[in-house]
Parts: sequence; C-alpha cells; structure tokens
Amino acid sequence: MPKIALIGAGSVVFARRLLQDVVTTPALADARISLMDVDPQRLDLIGAFARRLISDVGTCNTIDLGTDRSEALRNADYVITTIRVGDDLAVDQGVPLRYGLDQSVADTLGPGGVFKALRTVPVLLDVCRDMEALCPDALLLQYTNPMAIACWAIAEATETEAVGLCHSVQRTTEQLADYIGAPADSVTAWVGGINHMAWFLRFERDGEDAYPQLWEAMRDDRVHARDPVRFEVMRHFGYFVSESTRHMSEYVPYFRTSRERMGTFGLDAISADLSRLEKRNEEYFNSIRDELARPSPLTARRSDEYACRIMSAMEGGGVTVINGNVPNFGGIANLPEGACVEVPCQIDGLGVHPMTVGELPSQLAALIRSNIAVQELAVTAVLEGSREAAKHAVMLDPLTAAVLSLADIEAMFDEMWAAHGEQLAAYS
Repeated sequence: MPKIALIGAGSVVFARRLLQDVVTTPALADARISLMDVDPQRLDLIGAFARRLISDVGTCNTIDLGTDRSEALRNADYVITTIRVGDDLAVDQGVPLRYGLDQSVADTLGPGGVFKALRTVPVLLDVCRDMEALCPDALLLQYTNPMAIACWAIAEATETEAVGLCHSVQRTTEQLADYIGAPADSVTAWVGGINHMAWFLRFERDGEDAYPQLWEAMRDDRVHARDPVRFEVMRHFGYFVSESTRHMSEYVPYFRTSRERMGTFGLDAISADLSRLEKRNEEYFNSIRDELARPSPLTARRSDEYACRIMSAMEGGGVTVINGNVPNFGGIANLPEGACVEVPCQIDGLGVHPMTVGELPSQLAALIRSNIAVQELAVTAVLEGSREAAKHAVMLDPLTAAVLSLADIEAMFDEMWAAHGEQLAAYS
C-alpha cells in the first residue's frame, strides 16, 4: 500500500487533478494519500472532495488530512510538492510593470521568477531535509515553480531523489497534432532543453517526419494566430518550443519590449490581467464547492499529468516515458553540467532513468544558456543567502535587460526587496 504525501494540497486545481488520476490508476487503487497544507480552510475543502470522490468511484484509497508536514511525510513512498510561498502579484508583476517591464506570468524567470525562488526554494529544501529524516527512500515529484531553479538547488544541497514535472511537453504535443489536423494519438515527439524552453527536436506522425506539415500549417493565418510567438520563434530558429506563446514571450528579448510589438503578437498587457488572476483561486474553490453540493456522484477522468504515470510504473504498472527535469550529467552535451535540464526519462520499477539527448542545435543551446545564467545566479542566491547574486540574476534576465537600464533594474530590485519585508530576512 504506497503512501503518497501531497505537500501544498491547498493548490486545489492540481490536488483535484491528482486525486482523479489516483482513483483511475489500478496500481494505486489502495494508496494512502496524505494531504497537507498550512491553510486549514483549503485543506478541509480538498479533503471533503477527496473522500467524496473515493466513495463515489469506489476505490480502496484512504485519506489523511493535516497541517503537520512531518506527519504527512513520515514513511511516504512518494512526495509531491505544489507549494506557493508568499506569492503577491502586486509585487512580482506590479512593481516591474511600473518600471515598464511587462512580464506575462513571472513565475519562472525574470524579477518575478527570481523573487519567487528566493521565497520558495528554501521551503522546498526544508521539505527535502525532512524527507531525508522521515522517508529517505521516497521519490520527490516536484511541481513547484520556478521549476529549474528549484530542482537545481535540490540537487546541489540535498540527497533527495527528485524529478521535476510539468505538463508543457505533453500539452504542446497535442496542440501540434491539432495544428496539422492529426489525431493526438498519431503523433510522437522527441523533446529536450530546459523547463518551459524545451525543443521539439523530432515531431512525427505515424512514424514520418511531421515538421513539413507544421511549416505548412504555420502559413495558415488562422493557425498562426493561435500561437504567434512560438511560430515566430520556429520561423527564425527552426524548431518549435514547449511553452505557450504567453510564457515564451517573457523568456527572450524579442516580444515584450513595447506595446506596439506586444500588440503585433497578440500579447495583452499584464496590467489588465492582475485583478482577474487574483480572483482565479476563489473561482476554483467555488467550483469544487458547487460539485460537492450537487447530489450526482463525482466521476474521474485521467489527466495528462505525469505523477501517477510515474508512480504506477514504479509500483509495477509497466514502463513509461515522460519528460522530466533532472540534473544535466551528460543528458545535453552543450549545456552546463549540473544545470537542470528537461529530457525524456524512462520510468520503471527501479526508478527514473534520464535519457541522452546529445547536442542541441547551437542556436537553441544559446537561447537556453541565456536562461541558465539567470537560474545559476538564483541558485547561488538561495544556497549562499546572497542578495547580490539575486540582483545579478535579475540584471542578466534577457527581457529585463532589453527593457531597462542597469540603474532602473537596481531601483526596481530594491523596491521589490523592500516590499518583501521579513520574508527575505535570511539573505544578506
């Protein structure tokens, strides 16, 4: 009976998806699920959903709820992290916006991503140290952003076995099938790079190269309009990238430097999104409350997330292949050793086995290295408690450097730092 600990169960969208995956995975039919969050109200809501789902679907899973992380981790076989630590859109996005820097999501790179790392990664490291004491053989399935910075720091500072998980590769694969008018189950892809900037090095339909069909689809204005940034990147760099138009636009210096250019690529100003994003979590909570209020039984459908595929394979449910975030020890030859890369991984009863991608095309590796420079300094900032390294990370961000002067970056950084107050007291 495997034990699964979900740290950050108050992330209700992911928690609901995970629970539905567990109850539809035969190898996990008797798994014990420990839901942990620091917010009792969120925890009670997802706990009520979990118990109702298990009862309605008819599995043998058991549910534990608690705000004590140690109890959730004790004797766990799998630990899933979906935490958020002090996130504040008014700081991470609002302050840079006043300086003229319009980030789209601000959770992976840029000033928003760096400050998120400063707040979040120390807590993830605490989780890993607890795992070393309470469940040393457990596998960490790490979903928290900023993914690459977090996984790099975990690998550097702890002995915890971990793989970082995202859904961008599998969802982009489905999108590409749609763009070329193919059934989703007829296409396959070989993808490598870093999280949110992994490249479709091969894209095939029924075993044949489908890139010619994708180039043809790009010439259709209706298709192009659905993904203008990624098609523009493919036009100039030769390959399709794993993250969305909205996300990809903030990782490079080409798309968000002026309102005119943003308009050309259909990128709405983030200032219009802040209030909507702030309301989104409450909408998610209300949707679960509505589901629980209805008398009809809850049903479950398997999602495209990797977590249960991994756990099923390790519990004897067969071999699977996923794209995971792991340390780069030969996986991608022309990226720095030890950096966090996203590569195909085979999963079986013995664990996670990263595959070798080899060298990326030089232009793709160069784009990635601009992001890795930021990640490396952010990891240094966290592990050494260095405010200076954090500032340098922001200064090296490709979009930030394209929009702001060094003096403006420093002023913005200082204002963001001050807004965090005691949250960053451990840094000097």
